Amino acid sequence: MATDYGYDSGLGFPGTGRRHRVPAGLRAPFEGRTWREFGYVLLSLPISIVMFTYAVTMISLGAGLLVTFLGIPVFAAGLAGCRGLGALERARARGLLGLEVGDPEPLRMRKSGFMAWMGAVLKSGTSWRTLLYSVLHLPWAVFSFVVAVNFWVYGLALLTYPLWFWVFPAYVGQDGLQLYGDQTHHIYLNNPFEIGVTALVGLLFTLATPWIVRALTTVDRVMVHGLLGPTRLSARVVELESDRGVVVDTAAADLRRIERDLHDGAQARLVALAMDLGLAKEKLTEDPQAAARMVDEAHGEVKTALQELRDLARGIHPAVLTDRGLDAALSSVASRCTVPVQVEVDLPSRPAPAIEGIAYFTVSELLQNISKHSRATFAAVDVWRVEDRLLLQVVDNGVGGADVSSGSGLAGLAERLDAVDGILVVDSPAGGPTRVTAELPWRSERV
Repeated sequence: MATDYGYDSGLGFPGTGRRHRVPAGLRAPFEGRTWREFGYVLLSLPISIVMFTYAVTMISLGAGLLVTFLGIPVFAAGLAGCRGLGALERARARGLLGLEVGDPEPLRMRKSGFMAWMGAVLKSGTSWRTLLYSVLHLPWAVFSFVVAVNFWVYGLALLTYPLWFWVFPAYVGQDGLQLYGDQTHHIYLNNPFEIGVTALVGLLFTLATPWIVRALTTVDRVMVHGLLGPTRLSARVVELESDRGVVVDTAAADLRRIERDLHDGAQARLVALAMDLGLAKEKLTEDPQAAARMVDEAHGEVKTALQELRDLARGIHPAVLTDRGLDAALSSVASRCTVPVQVEVDLPSRPAPAIEGIAYFTVSELLQNISKHSRATFAAVDVWRVEDRLLLQVVDNGVGGADVSSGSGLAGLAERLDAVDGILVVDSPAGGPTRVTAELPWRSERV
């Protein structure tokens, strides 16, 4: 993934969003970004010459040696060197252009050893893309270098012409800068009006040059991002691997929570119940009334343990969700909220069980947050479908201040949604109200 920070001021702080009284066209020649981009263009020529020379030499040498076994290792060494030069180019673009490009996918070797490494280098698409960049960037670097240097030199030279036009009559032997000349006619820029117009043209060149350089470096950004960055497929693979890790961690945390709830709740009650029944059994012949009281207390413990088991089962996956769908399940969880909750579900059909379960637990978690932290007097839950997305919205009139980035339960909820390509958006200004919108991919229930 590539990010262009777009340095906003001469100080070079990215993303500050500062407002300037001077228009962008007038301040562009003095901004740090302009000179960093110009420095990038100047460095591109010698670096591209080195890259082009290395790439062409190594690939030509490898092609010439293909008749022997040495050609393949030379090919691999050439491609590996191109990968290293590609890393240098990404760092240069990051430092001078403010362009963040993720590293491409690493070499994937099933075995260790030189042969496995060589095969991985030759099979990697990143290696061949960096080779292509090394070859294609030289002609563009020459063009951008010539254009940028000429515009800057001519612009600044014409702009400062009133300061140095005296050089011509003093040392060159002519009246001024020659605009036109042949065997019979000569036109020199030597009177005040012509000198002023020349400086004005130089000013226009100077003001236009930063934008020309910026346009040139835009092409460099595209080349770096397209040829040296990760492909969409590899970025998607990395994202899915990260999401898989989140899902595994979430499942492990849920299992630990269930084990803890069983151990500390129902299991402890059942152990105490077994001990009470054992004592009641011993007292049954000696003191029937005491035994009856102990059995009665044990009966109450059984009811409490059953309720805890029902609550635990509801936390794992409520039966009402499986039997009657989101509308009934959300109405049930809303009835247990400490504030009145209005529930509205408008779905043409039921989504896939996995998506339905995530939607249920998302709303359940948000309603628990409302009960514990919001100090609200009213809440509303809306669920609807838009094309291939399932949308949930939970609104309350509480004190607000909810923030995903603070590391609260909302952050974990956002990670769970992200694991299935979902999105969580929180709008909760201080003083309220709070509006939390969740978006999930729609997958229909399989019959």
